Order: sequence, then C-alpha cells, then structure tokens
Amino acid sequence: MNPPAISYKRHRFPPQIISHAVWVYFRFLLSLRLAEAMLLERGIVVS
Repeated sequence: MNPPAISYKRHRFPPQIISHAVWVYFRFLLSLRLAEAMLLERGIVVS
C-alpha cells in the first residue's frame, strides 16, 4: 500500500520551500529561529 501524497493546498509557501526548511531544521539540529534566519539569508521571508 502506498502512503498518501502530501498536500500543500492551504500553505503560503511552495512545496520546495517547505521541504527545504524542514530539511534544514532537522539536518542541522537548529532552533526554528535559526532555521528562519538561514532562509532569510537566502531571500525567503517566513514571518
């Protein structure tokens, strides 16, 4: 049985941005504030 596909229907950001933010958060064991700062350096405003 295949798992259901992830739906990003009601999110503000595209799926690529969301998956990158989640990857940064878990890969580098950062706080949400630090992950947000890293995205901001790349021009992605999360506020």
